[in-house]
Amino acid sequence: MQGDLALRAGGDRLLVADTVAAVVESLVQAWRQVRMELLVPLLRGAVVACMVMSVIVLAEKVFLGVVSAVVKLLRRRPARLYRCDPVVVEDDDEAGRASFPMVLVQIPMYNEKEVYQLSIGAACRLTWPADRLIVQVLDDSTDAIVKELVRKECERWGKKGINVKYETRKDRAGYKAGNLREGMWRGYVQGCEFVAMFDADFQPPPDFLLKTVPFLVHNPRLALVQTRWEFVNANDCLLTRMQEMSMDYHFKVEQEAGSSLCNFFGYNGTAGVWRRQVIDESGGWEDRTTAEDMDLALRAGLLGWEFVYVGSIKVKSELPSTLKAYRSQQHRWSCGPALLFKKMFWEILAAKKVSFWKKLYMTYDFFIARRIISTFFTFFFFSVLLPMKVFFPEVQIPLWELILIPTAIILLHSVGTPRSIHLIILWFLFENVMALHRLKATLIGFFEAGRANEWIVTQKLGNIQKLKSIVRVTKNCRFKDRFHCLELFIGGFLLTSACYDYLYRDDIFYIFLLSQSIIYFAIGFEFMGVSVSS
Repeated sequence: MQGDLALRAGGDRLLVADTVAAVVESLVQAWRQVRMELLVPLLRGAVVACMVMSVIVLAEKVFLGVVSAVVKLLRRRPARLYRCDPVVVEDDDEAGRASFPMVLVQIPMYNEKEVYQLSIGAACRLTWPADRLIVQVLDDSTDAIVKELVRKECERWGKKGINVKYETRKDRAGYKAGNLREGMWRGYVQGCEFVAMFDADFQPPPDFLLKTVPFLVHNPRLALVQTRWEFVNANDCLLTRMQEMSMDYHFKVEQEAGSSLCNFFGYNGTAGVWRRQVIDESGGWEDRTTAEDMDLALRAGLLGWEFVYVGSIKVKSELPSTLKAYRSQQHRWSCGPALLFKKMFWEILAAKKVSFWKKLYMTYDFFIARRIISTFFTFFFFSVLLPMKVFFPEVQIPLWELILIPTAIILLHSVGTPRSIHLIILWFLFENVMALHRLKATLIGFFEAGRANEWIVTQKLGNIQKLKSIVRVTKNCRFKDRFHCLELFIGGFLLTSACYDYLYRDDIFYIFLLSQSIIYFAIGFEFMGVSVSS
């Protein structure tokens, strides 16, 4: 009896083992079939798509680089292409000063305790007849102490003979766009011919108006003079050095090329001078996206107005020193343009006052290639496709796609900041990580998701001496503010791929994967930039 039970139990165990083996074998066979019939073809298709996108990105970089280089080689400076004779009158009497146009200087701010004195002081020191200049401080501050400080600073300059207007409003409807729009409704603005704008951390040199306004005075088709940003805190930390490299390329290549090609580029929202007539004709400031500056520029450009970028005029400003501030800024700068492109695509195509080539530049180069394809390619190719290739050796990526094109793109980008050429590899890895954040923001904007119109003012820290009060603390931060889960997930995926490549593949590809994962973890754990105690 016991022997029969033992035999039956043994038979049951063998049956279970055979069943498990059969199930495992069927799963293995199913995986192999899915792998070869679905995943491998899908990844090969992704490789082809990335090849096309990489060529588009490279072509756009080469095109803009060539245009910028030709401009420099032929010395086609704005001063040689446009009349910009100084607005100078020898007689310092009332009649002489009246020959200067009325200029409004707008300074929108929001709880800018660290920099309000710098921006107001710089605006009030501009070299221009006092009776032909109005400095309008648009204070949206919610902190009563900061509000009082800003008001007193305006009064202090008013006692020195500067026409300073301190303006507030009941709420922050429309954020910066709403603030600027309400500022333009003031009665005294109607007498101003030109409007200069500076964010709260910008410090224009005293001769700023003397150098920019003549372009608008002598060239009636010019709507905007945009100047270059210069950064006072570029050496603060590695984060600011990375930003400097991206921003220098933007101004020295992208803005200069757009100005030279078709007299159009995206207004940077500050350090520029507008013809007030153009702002009115274009419909004023719109708050439908977080890219109110680009919105105004597009509407003005579609009316046939021209822009000029003058890179020789530099305005001091501050780069975000904290990763949180930088991420908020990049979300706004990626989300806003995506939503704007969605809203204005058909309007651009239907515009009758601009040429076909200008429309092509606006849609393809300005939006699609530079902001959509470039962002998607950078993230997907380097952070998804390449680590996936480790697990699928059947998928081959051509050498030119794997090495030559990325190297060319990196080198083309490095021309903006020669002093940081030794950081170009770090910049490349950093931009790959930020592409994830920008892609997410682009999708949020395009699909008008929950954070599509989120506006968080970029935190400023002021003078470098004030950094003494900065400490690295995170214990009082919320979990979601301390860690970025998407970056940590991709970092873990890259680390796993690097380990697998090192153990089972006969190549050195793991070096790139490991390096990229380290930067993902550095940003995921906020180990870049400075942290400010609350």
